[in-house]
Amino acid sequence: MGRSWGLAALMLAAGVLVGVAQDGVVPSALGFAGFAGLAVLFSPLAFPRSLTAAEARRRSARDGRPIVYWRPGCTYCLRLRLRLGRRAGRAHWVDIWRDPEAAAAVRAVTGGDETVPTVVLPDGPVVNPDPAWLRARLPA
Repeated sequence: MGRSWGLAALMLAAGVLVGVAQDGVVPSALGFAGFAGLAVLFSPLAFPRSLTAAEARRRSARDGRPIVYWRPGCTYCLRLRLRLGRRAGRAHWVDIWRDPEAAAAVRAVTGGDETVPTVVLPDGPVVNPDPAWLRARLPA
């Protein structure tokens, strides 16, 4: 299990511990459900299927769609994903924790760190863009 799923597993384990520590069935179930929901949100399940950096570049060159570099557990990535809603599938998503080439591409853009979300468009990269800005640049 990679880092992508490690955070989700940790949150799920925390949910189990919170659920067991509560007095009563309802508080236990609510505590577990809360952490299980967080585990799903911060796992790769909340994001469109992740591509490799090379595949995302090929597809973007063909269709002009932006590439979004992200990583699980990033609150800014989650904010971007949730604010894009159904339109999120109109971009190519690349998990930098699953693809070392993607992490290197982000470091090249950000001056050496792995700040995400980093969005690459044909006219250049943007680090941590406003969701409305990206939504306006997604194909219809």
